[in-house]
Amino acid sequence: MAEKTSFIGTGRRKNSIARVRLVNGNGSIKVNGKDLNEYFGVETLKVIVKQPLVATNTLDKFDVICNVKGGGISGQAGAIRHGISRALLQVNSEFRPILKSNGFLTRDARMKERKKYGLKKARKAPQFSKR
Repeated sequence: MAEKTSFIGTGRRKNSIARVRLVNGNGSIKVNGKDLNEYFGVETLKVIVKQPLVATNTLDKFDVICNVKGGGISGQAGAIRHGISRALLQVNSEFRPILKSNGFLTRDARMKERKKYGLKKARKAPQFSKR
């Protein structure tokens, strides 16, 4: 491993942006100053955040400190996962095939479609009446 003790990665998903910092430690994960279990109530979101660390067997080697803003909790969890994956590449470039095959390095480009004029939402039109 490198001499550097802090590794930084930026992750994005939907409208969420996560700034992630990996520090040598014992595996604690802090999100916006709160513990992972406190920030994400749903178990599936906690699993999503931990996926890159589990895949590379580094769950107990690093402490994760991240600031995340924008979007909802699902998008934030995806953004954190993306950021952790990018930071792990700085730790060891040999993690790339593992992370790439699991799809953790790919930026999920799906965004909310914009609302169009004359419509109620992006695609929902007002009720049609012939007379």
